[in-house]
Amino acid sequence: MAAGGFCKLPNGTVVVALNLPSPTADGPTAPGGVRVLVHAQNRARALTRLRNLGLRAVYLRGNAAPPTPDEITAVLHHPDGLIWRTAPGVSGLGPMELWHPIRALLRRPAAPA
Repeated sequence: MAAGGFCKLPNGTVVVALNLPSPTADGPTAPGGVRVLVHAQNRARALTRLRNLGLRAVYLRGNAAPPTPDEITAVLHHPDGLIWRTAPGVSGLGPMELWHPIRALLRRPAAPA
């Protein structure tokens, strides 16, 4: 089960934050997990957006790790409203990693010719 949380914004929308294990076993994010942020009309739609991208077993139970104000600002300013970066606490990584669009996480490596 993924740790995560949500924050309801004044306009009625929500920002959902989830700490997930890395979806690729040998990719650049393999040492730890990833923190995914989703902006949607409600929590159910936020989770549906992730499930539609292939992250089928994503559930939000509780509000143990809600998004920080900086994370909320980042996801609101991204055109897709769906971003990720390496989860905090992974050793060897700088604290100022930039946010990436979700398609960079789910991109399949090219098959060798």
